[in-house]
Amino acid sequence: MNDVVIQTNAITKIYESGANSVHALRGIDLTVQRGEFIAVMGQSGSGKSTLMNVLGCLDTPTSGNYVLDDVHVETLNKNELAAIRNEKIGFVFQGFNLLARTSALENVELPLLYDRSGRKRDTRAMAIAALGRVGLAERVNHQPSELSGGQQQRVAIARALVTEPALVLADEPTGNLDSRTSIEVMALFQELNEQGITIVLVTHEPDVAVYAKRIVEVRDGRIRRDEPVKNRRNATEDLANAEVIEDDDIMAPVIAPIADAVVAGGAA
Repeated sequence: MNDVVIQTNAITKIYESGANSVHALRGIDLTVQRGEFIAVMGQSGSGKSTLMNVLGCLDTPTSGNYVLDDVHVETLNKNELAAIRNEKIGFVFQGFNLLARTSALENVELPLLYDRSGRKRDTRAMAIAALGRVGLAERVNHQPSELSGGQQQRVAIARALVTEPALVLADEPTGNLDSRTSIEVMALFQELNEQGITIVLVTHEPDVAVYAKRIVEVRDGRIRRDEPVKNRRNATEDLANAEVIEDDDIMAPVIAPIADAVVAGGAA
């Protein structure tokens, strides 16, 4: 098995709008090893969302090469891209994207029903195992409306894990969560990463990125910074040690030391 999950070489993405050309990506070279936990950061318009779409096989580059877990993505057609997304990538989104009036079990089971490999698998057992992995073994029959925001995101993470993908791609996964729940989700991501799962997390929040192992900063369609996280935070310890003040998502005793770490590590 190749130790490289993501390898891009001189990736560009140009959008045509009438007589104008928008250069969203300008020669991206990125390598992600198996078992890494990377935070991709950037302001609005930086190109990070376009990069996420390319890495997630939701869009194809205008030029350059992209190899995902030994598959040359830039050569694939739409059907092949759909198959590779289902097989190789687990997606976690800001808005959870769960089906209403559908149980947690059925939501997690859904990607397995679109499996085009023809393999015969016990999809129900796999979904139950994935929910147990994220601490929701007792919530398998609950619908999204019966779950908290943090629990809904855990269902979404279980859905991302159920196909045993090469990569979990998380797009602003804490964006709809309060401060404490955000750290709980990051604790889960850190736990999963310690189990060997490769995670690429897209965020604009420095206090979320500081839980990753490596930060890749995108600006003007280029990678401007790519370095290990200094003074990396441990989310489980932050939850255990902090005295929580619950007031409109305020978690001052936790956020303050995180901010200090971000400044010290240059992750802002």
